[in-house]
Amino acid sequence: MIIKTKDFFFDLPAELIAQDPLRDRSASRLFVLDKESGAVKHESFKNIAHYLHPGDCLVLNNTKVIPARLIGKRNDTDAPVEVLLLRREEADVWEAMVKPGKKCRAGSVLDFGAGKLSGTVVQVRENGNRSIRFTYQGVFEAVLDVLGEMPLPPYITHKLEDKNRYQTVYAKNEGSAAAPTAGLHFTDDLLSGIQAKGVRLAYVTLHVGLGTFRPVKAENAADHHMHAEYYEISAAAAAIINQTRQEGGRVVCVGTTSLRTIESGAGEDAASGVLRASSGDTDIFIYPGYQFKLADALITNFHLPESTLLMLVSALAGRDHIMAAYQTAIRNKYRFFSFGDAMLIQ
Repeated sequence: MIIKTKDFFFDLPAELIAQDPLRDRSASRLFVLDKESGAVKHESFKNIAHYLHPGDCLVLNNTKVIPARLIGKRNDTDAPVEVLLLRREEADVWEAMVKPGKKCRAGSVLDFGAGKLSGTVVQVRENGNRSIRFTYQGVFEAVLDVLGEMPLPPYITHKLEDKNRYQTVYAKNEGSAAAPTAGLHFTDDLLSGIQAKGVRLAYVTLHVGLGTFRPVKAENAADHHMHAEYYEISAAAAAIINQTRQEGGRVVCVGTTSLRTIESGAGEDAASGVLRASSGDTDIFIYPGYQFKLADALITNFHLPESTLLMLVSALAGRDHIMAAYQTAIRNKYRFFSFGDAMLIQ
């Protein structure tokens, strides 16, 4: 199947790229898109509960972003080095991006925080990333909290004043290099109100890697290889989602990561549409032509041109509907990307 990457390009005025989160998480605008007709409505995210029905299930990714960006030096030359932690391979070994990476060969020793944290490159991976074994005193996460910085996307031009604004209010399981940004719009009060309406909440985990946000370089998007990310679906979450489907409710995913998680978990049960408790790595790539097994609706942000995320939402609502909706959003000056406004596809 040929999916032309260029068919997912659009021009975005730079001033529409949101640089800062709103003071009130739920004050974003909400673009509501009917996936069947392409009809749109303009709403406030505070009214998201109006579009959720008793018996529906909201699926949320409870991953927590770690301060994964480390600035240090190479011990042999004192040359500056930047390390971005991507995923934990084992207890103290992480896959990481290293800049500049050319001279960071296997055996290179890196120093952070004047000796508080040391890393040895144990492997140069095929994709150019490094496997680094860290040594330190105490608890790694505590050391990282002192020395690390939040790895904001490259289109954010300055540091975040409050790093908690790059976390969802329900963030729990540490391990992401990037936030599941659709969830940033929710407050505790908003979630309580949604539950009070009779909507179930199911929490899954997918540790987001930076590869999610990279543009597709292949001319035929189907040739693009997704990076793998770790996910977990508990027995409790699977039971809630399965019960919702059995009783005729909708499964509404908060963010593309939640959607990719449950679609990965349903992999062996495609015919029955049953979700099993599972964990492991997923490199699922969803683009137009994909047959959804579990997800009925999606709350998401506006995505980068020619990205896998734009292709995913196009699989759910149709490319023509999505590209038209994006042009409408641009004309109406919606805010784009991580700290931008939200879209509900239903």
